[in-house]
This record gives sequence, structure tokens and C-alpha cells, in this order.
Amino acid sequence: MKHNAIITENIQLAIDELLNNNVIGLPTETVYGLAANAFSHSSIRKIFQLKNRPLNNPLIVHIPSVDHLEKIATEIPENARLLAEKFWPGPLTLLLKKHASIPDLVTANKPTVAVRVPNHPVALELLNSIDFPLVAPSANPYTTISPTQSSHVLNYFDQNLNVILEGGKCEKGIESTIVGFSEGSAIIYRLGAISVEQIEEVLGEVEVRNETSHEILAPGMAVKHYSPKTTLILSENIQESIDANQHKKIGFLFFTKRNEHMDAKYMALEFLSEKGDYAEASQNLYAKLHMLDAMDLDLIIVEKLPNISLGRSINDRLTRASKK
Repeated sequence: MKHNAIITENIQLAIDELLNNNVIGLPTETVYGLAANAFSHSSIRKIFQLKNRPLNNPLIVHIPSVDHLEKIATEIPENARLLAEKFWPGPLTLLLKKHASIPDLVTANKPTVAVRVPNHPVALELLNSIDFPLVAPSANPYTTISPTQSSHVLNYFDQNLNVILEGGKCEKGIESTIVGFSEGSAIIYRLGAISVEQIEEVLGEVEVRNETSHEILAPGMAVKHYSPKTTLILSENIQESIDANQHKKIGFLFFTKRNEHMDAKYMALEFLSEKGDYAEASQNLYAKLHMLDAMDLDLIIVEKLPNISLGRSINDRLTRASKK
């Protein structure tokens, strides 16, 4: 099949696409995004159409540095500044009162805007080469597995994009942590690549409110998200899950190396981190799910991680991935 999209390191090609109100594939340290001019209504609409994303699900605005924050947001609480100082550039998204210049289409008609400074050399070079911010939700159709390699983006959108910027494998591997504010107090709306514990080291105890609700206040709060085509079970008891699905072709994804004997029938066996490292596990999560999803399995059984550190963020992704 003839490819339409090209994977390239040529920043100028990406700039030309953006100036023509087109969408590009953009690497960040979290996942690859579908990026477009945050001030271009036609470009933003293309993102929603490409992803088949509901218009009530807001987008994240990406800026090159904290110096640009006041062009995007107003009423920036002291706790937001403390977090930006600690974690930007990085996988932290702040949910703040939006500047009047930000289109309602970006914020799903909400008064708040999600904004971050990505920590990826390609993304930062691009952002510093243009005079507008970018919106960049993950480069995958709505509810499917997020992309952490340029090849994942190509597989999803080969015929719909012209340019995908090459940025290697994403270092963090899961989406940014989203923090909003109520009367100055921080609230975590999406668990992500910065753990609750890391946020609390800066601010003290914070509320976590990432449960699914009918109102999507921030990206990543939908019930079903990050899902493979293959049915996925998040299991706290692997043997029980095997016994309940004996006649199925099963692939397994474990947190760390396991020693017990596994029947040859279950040879699709992957590990997030052989040494039990949470950061490595998050980096590998989506790539491993892409791999298992391509194996023509009946079922993917994933071991639930300890609910601490980034294990909590990974469990959140897997819980949403397991929803019917």
C-alpha cells in the first residue's frame, strides 16, 4: 500500500503543514500527539474528526515555556506556579481559567483551559519556531491505545496525515498528570506520568478526583479509554482469570518477571518491567498493549500493579482499557 504520511525529522515540513492549517504527528515525552494551531478553528475541527473525539472532551494546549502561560490562562494560583516551577518542561498539565483568546472549541465551552510545556527536544524546537501554541491530544482514534512510537501513529493515520515528526520512543509512555485548582487548592483530575506522591512533595496532601463522571472536566476522564481491540481483563488473581477463560487464546501482561509455570497455550507473555521499576513499566505499557493486540488473541489478561507511585496511574489506564 502506498503511504501518504512521511515520518521525518524535518521541522520545517511540520511548520509548513501547521501554517496550512493541517494536522501533524508530534512526539512528546508522554505519548505522540495530533498537533494543530490552537488558534485555528478549522485545524482543531480536523483533530476532532480524525480522532472521532466527542466535542465535549477538551484538548491540551502546548506552549514552549512558562513565559507563555499568561497568554493562555488567567488567575494563576500560587500552587500552580509552584508546580510549573518544579515540573515544567514535563508531563504536568495545569487546568486554569482560560484567556479570552483561546477558542471555546479547545476547552469544550468550559471556562478552564488545560496547558503544559512538553519535555521533548523535537516538540520544544517546533514550539519555539512558531508564534502560536499547539493543541495536541494523543495521536490515536478515540478510546484506542495511545501511541508511543511514530510507527503507531503511521498505523492509525497513514492516509490522513502528511507529516509525522520522528522523536523516538516516548520516555514517559503515559499521558501527563492533570491538576486543577479550587480556591487555590490543587485537585488531580487525571493520574499520569507524575505520581500523586511527587505532587504532594511540592504541595502537601492533594485531592484526587479522576473518577469518571458524566461531565468531562479534563482529557482522560472518559469511562472507556486506551483500549485494545482485543478484550482486556485487569486481574488481581491471575489463576482465577485463567480458570474462567480456559478455552481462550490468552496473552498475559505482568508487572514484573514471574517464575510460576505457565501453560504453553499461554505463551504470549510480556512484562512491563522485569525488575519491577514503575517508570519503566509506564514507558512500556502502551507499546506492550499494541504488541499483544496484534497477536490475534481472544483475551489479554493484565496483572494489576501495586496501587502506589506510577502503579496507580497505570492501573487507571488499564481500568479504562478494560471497560466494554
